Amino acid sequence: MYADWPLLSLVIWTPIFGGILVLFAGDSNPAGARKIALVVSLITFLLTVPLYTQFNTSTHLMQFVERHEWIGVFNIEYYVGIDGISMPLILLTSFTTVIVIISAWEVIQYRVSQYMAAFLIMEGFMFGTFAALDSILFYIFFEAMLIPMFLVIGIWGGANRIYATLKFFLYTFIGSVLMLVALIYMYTRSGSFAIFDFHHLQLSLNEQVLIFLAMLVAFAVKVPMWPVHTWLPDAHVEAPTGGSVILAAIMLKIGGYGFLRFSLPITPDASAELDWLIITMSLTAVVYIGFVALVQRDMKKLIAYSSIAHMGFVTLGFFIVFRIFDSGFGDQGAALALEGGMVQMVSHGFISGAMFLCVGVLYDRMHSRQIADYGGVANTMPVFAAFMVFFAMANAGLPGTSGFVGEFMVILASFKASFWIAFLAATTLILGAAYTLWMVKRVIYGDIANDNVRVLNDINKREFLFLALLALAVLGLGLWPDPLVEVMHPTIDNLLNHIANTKI
Repeated sequence: MYADWPLLSLVIWTPIFGGILVLFAGDSNPAGARKIALVVSLITFLLTVPLYTQFNTSTHLMQFVERHEWIGVFNIEYYVGIDGISMPLILLTSFTTVIVIISAWEVIQYRVSQYMAAFLIMEGFMFGTFAALDSILFYIFFEAMLIPMFLVIGIWGGANRIYATLKFFLYTFIGSVLMLVALIYMYTRSGSFAIFDFHHLQLSLNEQVLIFLAMLVAFAVKVPMWPVHTWLPDAHVEAPTGGSVILAAIMLKIGGYGFLRFSLPITPDASAELDWLIITMSLTAVVYIGFVALVQRDMKKLIAYSSIAHMGFVTLGFFIVFRIFDSGFGDQGAALALEGGMVQMVSHGFISGAMFLCVGVLYDRMHSRQIADYGGVANTMPVFAAFMVFFAMANAGLPGTSGFVGEFMVILASFKASFWIAFLAATTLILGAAYTLWMVKRVIYGDIANDNVRVLNDINKREFLFLALLALAVLGLGLWPDPLVEVMHPTIDNLLNHIANTKI
């Protein structure tokens, strides 16, 4: 039915042109801007559904491919397609954007059309990043999505928004410049900017190491990995709620996606040689950043550090595969690690987005994110409290929620490589529970702390809607992860075969 449709182009460009349409609604008509933005986000989500329903789970080949000449003199193409790695992230993006539009419906009263347009345009750029199969097209989308986020934090952010915005932009932009140098070098070797042509380059170990390090800087900043993570807490604290949701749920995943699309298949030998570096950085994020989260007094900052710790599982899962190969457990253990990292990315998108929305609900009422300003919220907001406790349990990795599945898969795979790596990774089950429950205990439970909490009103229908949708997603993935794993399995197997067959 969709074979003759340029479906991916519709998915990518509908929110971009929809965002431009919202701008034309103008700030003089905020109600119209909200309605147009919601309609565009829902249409975009519906357009992404066939990417899943019509997806062929029996092949690793790219699907919904569109390929057209763009800049012929440099052999740059408009080349897009999806596989089992990119398709779930596109669905996550479209779902999350709908949630963000609904969550901002009553909250944003200043420059409404510009706010809504920024998220729609950013959605299209993120789709393009996940779908691009030409490296220059990828780079353009990769950089372009910074602009709307820069504006969202800089215009609708907190008191220190200028500092946070500049730090966010400089970290991410400077990191990606090195990636551009690597892409140009590989173009001189292959005569093409197509990513799959890079996959088949015969590169020496020294070349691979330099390319790997160049791309590592770009993707590590995006994840973000320790020690280039310091921009994230500042950006989260100053960003409006919608900005924090998109930043945590989607933008951080682009770094992990980059490792799978570029680093592992293009530089397999360098990835194997330097796996100790990524594993060390990942475990440091899991353990050290977990302790840092324990001492936070700002709810947003605590959740931001929690995101860094949980994303450490993603990079650990991606690079533990070489230790698993060396240990003799072969493809099965390596596939478990990569699939665990992917499940963790999708799960973290749901959970982190939900946690930031919960903080946003409280902030809208009391204009404070300080844990000390709360206490006994369950007495005045029982429905909200039930949602926040549920998401907190998922953040701590409670079995039955999506937070458990990805972490369990990565820890299980880590045992096949090293007991001590698995042991250090498993400390998140303690640290995650410690900092999450510490926050919940002081914010939700106990006696009513002050008169501000005493007069709080429980969530309305709009807030119930977006929290309920996320709760269903967290519970559904936690109880039945197989549809997600089934989609990505052929692509992961093909990636592992490629790594094994192309190593020097």
